[in-house]
Amino acid sequence: MTTVFSVSLGVIAVVVLMMAIVFWYLRDITQKQHAILRNYPVVGHLRYFFEQLGEYFRQYFFLGDREEMPFNRATRGWVYRLAKDEGGTIGFGSTYQLQEAGAILFVNSPFPVLAEDQLPTPALSIGERFCEQPFMAGSLMNISGMSYGAISRPAVLALSRGAKVAGCWLNTGEGGLSPYHLEGECDLIAQIGTAKYGYRDEDGQLSELRLREVAALPNVRAFELKLSQGAKPGKGGMLPAQKVTEEIARIRGIHAGVASISPNRHPEIRDVHELLDWVARIREVTGKPVGLKSAFGGWYFMSELCEAICIRGREFAPDFITVDGGEGGSGAAPQALADHMALSIDEALPRVVDSLIEYGLRDRVRVVASGKLVTSARVAWALAAGADFVNSARGFMFSLGCIQAMRCHTNTCPTGVSTHNAKLQRGLVVEEKYLRVAHYCRNINHEVDMIAHSCGLTHAREFRREHVRIAQGDGRSVALNVRYPYPEPRHPGAVPYAFP
Repeated sequence: MTTVFSVSLGVIAVVVLMMAIVFWYLRDITQKQHAILRNYPVVGHLRYFFEQLGEYFRQYFFLGDREEMPFNRATRGWVYRLAKDEGGTIGFGSTYQLQEAGAILFVNSPFPVLAEDQLPTPALSIGERFCEQPFMAGSLMNISGMSYGAISRPAVLALSRGAKVAGCWLNTGEGGLSPYHLEGECDLIAQIGTAKYGYRDEDGQLSELRLREVAALPNVRAFELKLSQGAKPGKGGMLPAQKVTEEIARIRGIHAGVASISPNRHPEIRDVHELLDWVARIREVTGKPVGLKSAFGGWYFMSELCEAICIRGREFAPDFITVDGGEGGSGAAPQALADHMALSIDEALPRVVDSLIEYGLRDRVRVVASGKLVTSARVAWALAAGADFVNSARGFMFSLGCIQAMRCHTNTCPTGVSTHNAKLQRGLVVEEKYLRVAHYCRNINHEVDMIAHSCGLTHAREFRREHVRIAQGDGRSVALNVRYPYPEPRHPGAVPYAFP
C-alpha cells in the first residue's frame, strides 16, 4: 500500500512538473518583452538566474581584496574589525598599493610624539558668538544623514544608542526627527531637506512652529539645511512606496503607501542671498547653529556665497558647511547622477576650505567632510585637507552589519539595515549592534590620533596639508600642500587664517 501511494505521489509530482514546464514554455514563447526567453523558452531563465548570482560570486570568490566597488573587501574588513573592537592590526604586510595613483601617504616624523606628550584632541564649538545655544562637538568622526525610512527602526535605534556611548553626533537625514533618533539620547543634527519632511505645515511649507518644537529638545544641537548630496546632486530624496509606512508618513507629514520624492531643490531659495536669509531665519527661530550640506561642481558657488557673506556681515554666514563628495552613497539614486555628477571629496574639500580662507571666513565657518570616508586614513586626510569634522553613513552601516548587498532600494536588505520587513529586521539586534557602532567611532578617533602622533603631532587637529602626500601616476608622490597650496586672503579686510 505504501509503495502504491509513493508511486502515485511520484506520478503526480512528474505531471505537475511537466505542466509547469509547458506553462513556462508557452508563456515565454508568446511574450514580447525578452528576446532571450522568446527564442530560448524555459532554459533562457538560467541566464537571468546566473546574472543575478554573478554579483555575489564576484564579491566572495573572484574579486581580490582591493578590487570590489564601491568598497573593497579590505576596507570592509577593516571597518568590521574596528566595530568588533578587534583592533586594526594585520600580519605580513599591507596589500595597499602605495604607488597607485591617488594613494594616500602620511609624512612620518623621525621623532614621533611619546605617550606622555600626547594631548587629547580638543572639541570645537559650532556657532559660538552667533547663536544663543552653540554646540560643542568633541568627536572627529560622526554619523552622516540617514533618514528613518531609508534605514530601519532597529538601525536608527542602534545608531542613536551607539552615538551616545561614543560621544559623536547623529544626523537625522532629511526624513524628519523620529522617536528612535531621540531614544538613545545622543547629540542630534536635524536635517531639513527640500521637502521639509518633519518641519512642514499642511501646505508643505516650512513651519516655524515645528522648528521651535524640535529646537526645544535638548538633544537637538543644530540644524542642517540640505541643498544636495553627493550621490545625486540636482535630484531630491527618493523613498519607494513600499517603504512609506503609516508611521513614516506620520513623521514626514505625507501619505502612506505613496512614493516619497523630494523636489530637486528648495523652491523658495533661488540664489545665495535667499539662502543666507533662510540660514538667518532658522537660526533666529531655533537659537541653534545652522549649517548647509551640498555637493560641489565647481568654484563659482563658494565664491558667490562668500562674497555675499562679506557684503551682508558674518552673522549671516552658515555656522558649518558639510561638503559631500560626488562618491557619496544613497539608498536610491539615478546612475547618471551617481556616476557623473559633482566633484570628488578629494577635490571639493580643499577648494571649499580655500574659498573660506580667501574671504577671511575660515574661523567663522566649521567644515564637515563627507563622502566615502570610512577609514582612519581617509579621516586623517580630510583633517589635513582642512576639515574640522568628518561624517560617514556607509561606514556606520558596515558597523551595523551591512554586507554591501546593494539592495537598499528594494526593501529586501538581508541584514535588516535598510528594510521594513520585520522578518529581515530581526537579524539586526540593537543590544549587540549599538556597541559595534560605538566601537567603530571610538577606534577611528583613536587611529586618527595614532597617525597624528606618528607625524610628530600632539593631537589630530594639528594636521596640515604638508603632512600628506598623494601618489601620482608615475609612482612618485606629491605633497598635498603643493597640489593645493594654501591661498592668501584676497577679499578686502580679510586677514590670514590663524590655524588652531
